[in-house]
Amino acid sequence: MKRFLLLLCLFAPFFTTAQGQEETYPVDPASEEHADVPKGEVLKFVFDKSKIFPGTWREYWVYIPAQYKPDVPACVYVNQDGIQWKAPTVFDNLIHQKEMPVTIGVFVMHGRVKAADPNAANDRFNRSFEYDGLGDAYARFILEEILPEVEKQKASDGRPIRLSKNGNDRAIGGSSSGAVCAFTAAWERPDAFSRVFSAIGTYVGLRGADRYPTLVRKYEPKPIRIYIQDGANDLNIYAGDWWMANQTMLRALEFAGYEVMHKWGEGGHNGKHGSALFPEAMRYLWKGWPEKVKVGESKNAFLSALLIPGEEWKQTEEAFPIAGKPTPSSASSLKTLKAVGAALSPDQTLLYTVDSASHWVYSSQIQPNRKLAYRQRFGWLHVSDTENKAGASGIVCDREGRIYVATNIGVQILDQTGRVNAVLPLPTGAATKMAFGKTDSDVLYVKINGKSYCRRLRTRGINVGEAPNKPGAPRL
Repeated sequence: MKRFLLLLCLFAPFFTTAQGQEETYPVDPASEEHADVPKGEVLKFVFDKSKIFPGTWREYWVYIPAQYKPDVPACVYVNQDGIQWKAPTVFDNLIHQKEMPVTIGVFVMHGRVKAADPNAANDRFNRSFEYDGLGDAYARFILEEILPEVEKQKASDGRPIRLSKNGNDRAIGGSSSGAVCAFTAAWERPDAFSRVFSAIGTYVGLRGADRYPTLVRKYEPKPIRIYIQDGANDLNIYAGDWWMANQTMLRALEFAGYEVMHKWGEGGHNGKHGSALFPEAMRYLWKGWPEKVKVGESKNAFLSALLIPGEEWKQTEEAFPIAGKPTPSSASSLKTLKAVGAALSPDQTLLYTVDSASHWVYSSQIQPNRKLAYRQRFGWLHVSDTENKAGASGIVCDREGRIYVATNIGVQILDQTGRVNAVLPLPTGAATKMAFGKTDSDVLYVKINGKSYCRRLRTRGINVGEAPNKPGAPRL
């Protein structure tokens, strides 16, 4: 019995922490009110006119710092699930201490569609739909509906609210599904949000956020700075393991070259640790402002081999490149498959084809009699959350055997074995056409909404009329 009691005493701290009952953290002075610090005000509003999430009703709060002057547009912090982290007090202190810029806080609740008869039915709660899903819907909701609505309001003393439109001046954060929502908004619109606070983030299989660690590794890095937090006793349920997922996300962000700070604890799925760390997170996210958040350098070998520092997509008035005439051995094959998009391998023994209605790249072997054989679903493409297809609209190869496919998420680049290794986001919209051009065939051209864009890469494209070239053997 004595041994049992001794073991119970030794392990009691573990059990209580695991149940989230004994979590205590040091209090940052910035989370406490101080008499000598000017206090901002918090105003409450209702928004029920969304076209992006029709029929939803929600409350939102606007924090206006005492130092705000309408002659200079303020920086912006957006938070999901309303006011958390003692944020108004933290902002009062950090703005006063000049550890963050003058920032207007916008704290938004998730939407719900109210039941016609609340005695007979529940409201439809939109939280998971809005927060957990990938895609740009929530980012558009904030940018096109909420922030313009905020700018219609005034402070209690009549000051008009003016918000910066510069993504370097805007941060977004949240906890749990709200954290994933914040990351998604920045991921989809890094031009609009460059700083992310993620507490106990739900990077698991609820609505596809478990894909993020893979996507982060493959995409060309974006100008986003991230503070990420989680605890070892976070949820481990049907959708995944939160604790492991957050660590996997951190590893992906570090691999991809993002500016990221993390803090791990022993806590559960609650806001205690996040609240304790919020002042530190804000100091980190806003450090060096107004310097721009920099784009990091990925360890992705495909991206390192292809990208040229300083070279980005740019609009061009140049004539769109025209592919050369196909070789005799493949003429009939290309003619029959031209409608769906086709490209030859460098050695001209394989024909790759795509269609816009699937997420596959097909590979066929060209026989001596010019016929195609052994066609199979060879390359696997990523699909956006809002589509059931990749929307492939063009395909080309380079002399190293890489396969480039224009899709609705950007140019997906596959290795010779059909695996997407990298993704180059496009400047706007989805491409309808793609080709290599210029004298050295080292410039990739895409057509988007009738406009041409180009980007120079460290490679050379395949011109259909040129002699076969055998690339190095693929890594299996």
